[in-house]
Amino acid sequence: MEGDGIGPEIVAAALPVLEAAAASDGARLEWRRLDAGTRAYAHTGSSVPPDVLEACRGVRAMLKGPAGLPGVRHADGTEAGTVAGPLRKAFTLFANVRPVRRVPGVPAIAPDGTDYVIVRENTEGAYATRDAGEVTGDGVEDRIRITREGTARVARLAFELARRRAAARAASPPGSGGAARVTCCDKANVLRSFAFFRRVTGEVAERYPDVAFDAVYADAAAAAIVDQSRRFDVLLAENLIGDILSDVAAATIGGLGFCPAANLGEGHGLFEPVHGSAPDIAGTDRANPTAMILAGAMMLEWLGLPAAAERVRRAVDRAVATGALGLQPDGRAASTRGAGRAVLEALA
Repeated sequence: MEGDGIGPEIVAAALPVLEAAAASDGARLEWRRLDAGTRAYAHTGSSVPPDVLEACRGVRAMLKGPAGLPGVRHADGTEAGTVAGPLRKAFTLFANVRPVRRVPGVPAIAPDGTDYVIVRENTEGAYATRDAGEVTGDGVEDRIRITREGTARVARLAFELARRRAAARAASPPGSGGAARVTCCDKANVLRSFAFFRRVTGEVAERYPDVAFDAVYADAAAAAIVDQSRRFDVLLAENLIGDILSDVAAATIGGLGFCPAANLGEGHGLFEPVHGSAPDIAGTDRANPTAMILAGAMMLEWLGLPAAAERVRRAVDRAVATGALGLQPDGRAASTRGAGRAVLEALA
């Protein structure tokens, strides 16, 4: 799903990289292009029409560009062209996984070696009543929904991820690695719903004695992301808090142009860059495709091709380090197509 604005351009830059990486592992990717986003909304009244949902039901991985345009809104003012939200709901994509890794050579305030992951619960929390808040003439009421099942399943994913990350660190030079850790981020000091989120996460932590567990309030986490980012390994948060902190984290490593995301469920995965559709530069060949390429790397990992995924990440690092990616001071690319070719050449 190419999406809107710069979506088609950055998807076009990413696909050859992913195909080449998969081929190096003896695999072949087969794509089916689906129309979702504001164009679909204009034609059908739905940003994810029923035929698109049905097509997605039969696959394991979905790759999408940024969707939505500022002027396309519902009558209540909310975005009308969004794609990720309907797909998360349709396929219970309960975990939003956002790596926060500083690419060497990218100007950023985060220190070298910053490498952690924000895991955001994706189906509950403060977004649970999206499009269903109670509206009266005097105000609006939205509700936070936190359930034991929803919290436990995303917590298990966070602890399993921390365990895998620690094993990967231990296996790579110099082999010293680092302890696995999950940090629960919440407002348990204010809201009962967040106190419950922390309590259930703590119960899950008891099943993972090899993974350290601690908790931090959301405001303190925001500050630590800026000036103590290397204290984190896996940061687990409720939907709204995770959404906000993910963008704070992105700003510390050079911007949203370097941040991919995976939306994971039991059988389906949706992979996307976290930035918007940037209609102001659409068609100018200036969009940075790095986040789109890195989202594709996450997709390769989900499809059982971890070595191919790592090769894509290393190719991005090399393209940045040599200047071949052609990034401008504002984070845009000198050429979207040129940046895609640079990563492809670095991969080779």
